[in-house]
Amino acid sequence: MERTTFSVLYYIRRTRLNRNGEAPVFLRLTVNGVRVDANLKKTVKPEQWSSAKGKAIEKDRYTKELNLYLDSVKLRIMKIQRDMEVDGEENITAQKVLDRYLGKGLPERHTLVELFEQHNEKCRKLSGIDYAPATVQRYETCLKHIKQFLKKEYNKEDIYLDEVNRQFIEDLEFWYKTEKECSHNTTTKYLKNFKKITRLAISKEWLKSDPFREIRFHLDDVERDFLESHELKILIEKTIDIPRLAQIRDIFVFCCFTGLAFSDVKQLTSAHISIDINGKKWIRKARQKTKNMCNIPLMDVPLQLIEKYKDHPDCIIKGTLLPVLSNQKMNAYIKEIGIICGFNKSLSTHTASIQFATYTLANGVSIESIAKMLGHSNTKMTRIYAKVLDSTIMKEMSRIESF
Repeated sequence: MERTTFSVLYYIRRTRLNRNGEAPVFLRLTVNGVRVDANLKKTVKPEQWSSAKGKAIEKDRYTKELNLYLDSVKLRIMKIQRDMEVDGEENITAQKVLDRYLGKGLPERHTLVELFEQHNEKCRKLSGIDYAPATVQRYETCLKHIKQFLKKEYNKEDIYLDEVNRQFIEDLEFWYKTEKECSHNTTTKYLKNFKKITRLAISKEWLKSDPFREIRFHLDDVERDFLESHELKILIEKTIDIPRLAQIRDIFVFCCFTGLAFSDVKQLTSAHISIDINGKKWIRKARQKTKNMCNIPLMDVPLQLIEKYKDHPDCIIKGTLLPVLSNQKMNAYIKEIGIICGFNKSLSTHTASIQFATYTLANGVSIESIAKMLGHSNTKMTRIYAKVLDSTIMKEMSRIESF
């Protein structure tokens, strides 16, 4: 293989002085005896330039900074030439190396935040069509985190997509678990959201290699809390004098007896209530998350709650059956209610779905019927709740193991 000769030097043109008496600094790049010159858009006084050394004579701050700049340009050009050789590029010329340095003839470089914002804008327009509002919000939150991460770890507002590599992903994961104090499962969910953005970049050919290659996601098993029958009775009968907490308690109880998720109960209207030939009322509604139709018979408790709030101002204005607040407030207030009731359990809006599934399972309702009521596409997700019930049985049985 023929050896490539390569050199980089600098010179000034003393015949082209500007009005300040400064000469322009030029780069001369030579490859295999063929050279090209380029104006670096820098100037220096002729008496401050050493032609023998090809750099400025360091007498002040400006000349020192100029030499540092020239050194950085040389290093970047040498790296470009090495990269071209490593990539197996044929017929490397001085002009090709210079063009690569100047960014000529290269595809436009796109940035991470640019692509993420494009993606989120499309999601917002498709909210309620192809994406659930909660999904759109999750991507918005993920972008906010990425901006925080870039500012904290890189001191940048944005980076080019080709700078997103395996190390970036590992650093992001570490940042989530330390700075944001996210659990393993929460971190994994955010990384999955971010992975969609990198896949999109690859499909657009804005990113050559997959930074998630060889990274496998897994979620840790989580012990899901739910209320025992006596605890649910305590919750229903507990006297709560604070109106906002009493209201949230009622909505939480409604979800416990229907299995509706937060987004579904928030959207629940009279149009979702139907009456069968026997006069029984049902909730028939497409689940917000899965779009699957759920069919839930209404028992006495949820029917009483619908009647209780039929004249509530929020329900009248919004046309809904229950006055549901934001998910954030719901979760905060539910935790307060749990403390008031003396429950040593982590309660949230999601607990209600678990409560419904475990309660119906314990009372002999088939997994297939529960999956239908919860709007699950199949029983795979529903069986998670069955595992919760099994673990409870084991705990209870262990108490009599010594007999």
